[in-house]
Amino acid sequence: MSNATSYPTPALTETNRPLLESWREGRLMLQHCTDCGHTFFFPRPFCPGCWSADLQWREHSGRATVVAFTRIHRHVHESFRAEIPTVLAEIALEAGPSMLARCVPSDELRVGGSVRLVGAADAQRYPLPTFACD
Repeated sequence: MSNATSYPTPALTETNRPLLESWREGRLMLQHCTDCGHTFFFPRPFCPGCWSADLQWREHSGRATVVAFTRIHRHVHESFRAEIPTVLAEIALEAGPSMLARCVPSDELRVGGSVRLVGAADAQRYPLPTFACD
């Protein structure tokens, strides 16, 4: 089975550093605009709602609902081959925003079903936030 060091890794930038560093600890941090109150994903230097640069990082529960998903049986990167099928899902976070994320495959995964962040020990394995069925 692959390990985290063989996965392609996201480029660490000042904009995404809080997300990636908190994820290594199994926590989900999202940006929140202090001007308009909008919480959003993916990390960026300005609020996509009002264009303010007055942003804060806030920890969120990591609980979400599956909007749609697909099982990927053929990958472009060798590190995923041992884990076919890989599940990629659009999930709606309790905090409001939606995101695309990997979900640990499960027969229980379904549209409308609830998912949660994998535990801190498993977070070390995946380079980006990953979810599992509740």
